[in-house]
Amino acid sequence: MIRAQFFLANPGKEITGFCVEGHAGLADAGQDILCAAVSSAVYLTANTITDILQVAADIVVEQDGKLSLQIAQTDIPRCRSALLGLQLHLRELQKQYPRQLKVCESAV
Repeated sequence: MIRAQFFLANPGKEITGFCVEGHAGLADAGQDILCAAVSSAVYLTANTITDILQVAADIVVEQDGKLSLQIAQTDIPRCRSALLGLQLHLRELQKQYPRQLKVCESAV
């Protein structure tokens, strides 16, 4: 299962980052359409935040494909649309693949 966790700042419940990890298990690694869709959306969001918006995000990419991204609360206004777009996209994929993708939120 792919787990996408979004980190929310209190009290505004604004997204300050995310962590995505796991494998959908629909096909072998490299052949899984859901893994490809999630990976593409996550990398698009991370690259938009760091390279297009020029935000100095804290990003960790691990060997197993896990990617975490965290921004400062002062950067929330600049990154809001990108982060909300990723969250919406993953929630829509979760509707199609509820046993393979879980999207959740947690306070930081």
